[in-house]
Amino acid sequence: MKFPGKRKSEHYFPVTEKGRESAVPQFIESEPFYLVGIDQLLVDIECSVEADFPAREGLKKGESQILDDARADRIYGELKAAGRVSGEYAGGSVGNTLHNYSVLSDERSVALGAIERDISVGDYAFKYLRNTSTRVDLSYLQPSANPMGRAMCFVTPDGERTFGISKGCMNDLSPDFIPEEVVKKASALLISAYLLRDEKAPIFAATSKACAIALSAEVPVVMTLGTASLVEEKRGFFRDFVREHVACLAMNDQEALALTGQSDPLLAAQDALELADLALLTVGEHGLYLGGWVDLEHAQRTANVLHTKSIVDYNMYEFSRPMRRDACANPVKIYSHINPFLGGPGNIRNTNGAGDGALAALLHDMGARKYHQTKVPRSPKNQVPALTYSSLSQICKYANRVSYEVLAQHSPRLTHGLPEREDSLQEAYWDA
Repeated sequence: MKFPGKRKSEHYFPVTEKGRESAVPQFIESEPFYLVGIDQLLVDIECSVEADFPAREGLKKGESQILDDARADRIYGELKAAGRVSGEYAGGSVGNTLHNYSVLSDERSVALGAIERDISVGDYAFKYLRNTSTRVDLSYLQPSANPMGRAMCFVTPDGERTFGISKGCMNDLSPDFIPEEVVKKASALLISAYLLRDEKAPIFAATSKACAIALSAEVPVVMTLGTASLVEEKRGFFRDFVREHVACLAMNDQEALALTGQSDPLLAAQDALELADLALLTVGEHGLYLGGWVDLEHAQRTANVLHTKSIVDYNMYEFSRPMRRDACANPVKIYSHINPFLGGPGNIRNTNGAGDGALAALLHDMGARKYHQTKVPRSPKNQVPALTYSSLSQICKYANRVSYEVLAQHSPRLTHGLPEREDSLQEAYWDA
């Protein structure tokens, strides 16, 4: 995926190819292309701990739990003194995804949330700003009198991550700070289940308002589930919320199990498609799955070998571009799966951010769809009301490649885009 970033257009719209429509420059100059995301702004504090640390602190291993500020301060102080704090980074699932989207696309994204009003060099808010791409627009953030939120990531020797969240100002976002016109013109609105944890918190009302605006403007709402325990706790609420508001749902296998009751990833994706139009499911060392809907008239049969798992010939139409179910006269569920890129990096210290990276790739493709539709409105490709620019199969490859880069650099946020050229083995992978 090469656009909507500011790169050389001849690479992607070759003028020598017959049937190409010419671009309309005045549309591009006036039309904005950006992603909007609502986040609980946090600083991630990564700590290496002993195997029994989660149990000793009363934390459920592998889950995300709330810590009061005093307890978080004590744990942080103890681990810092013991030399167990290995890094402090800008964090938050949506924040990571916005940053990665802007790095991949070289395009603007807009962050909505609350941040500490008084920022000093070296404090948590400063660290958040320092580690966020300059392409992420922070001008709409709400200033708060409360301190910055913190997400302490406790990594045990087996690589499992357990999170303890100190809230600070992360839930302070008011509905008054949701810019209606900004949301209406976005390529997508990105939210997370964390925003809906507490129905009495201001950020819950702010998120609900933003989703209502997006729906009225036909802007796709994309939701990442975040943590299995929260989904289990409010399963009925989240199923209803997704069914009513969400076009694209992103989750890992544990979150999918909590939402759908299905441990098999394909069956979980199948169930999720009864709630949303598009489902991204990451399964760690087993790669990722993507499921969607397509009108049978526009279904594109794969040129790859057909595969059967819990669904017979599940990848039959993986060369199709997913559509909204309501836009299909004869809707058909479609799926694609991919194993980790080149088997995954040789040394993975933890998997923090891999799913956010995959979602950023999908959102880039969705943004590219709007870009291409505006730039070449009469293109035959734009006569089909698809959600994405590329097919399920191609999006899987792109998302998988971005996840690999996140894992390889040991950071939830990309420090650079993908390599301009791949070596011969990687090129063979892309051509497969």
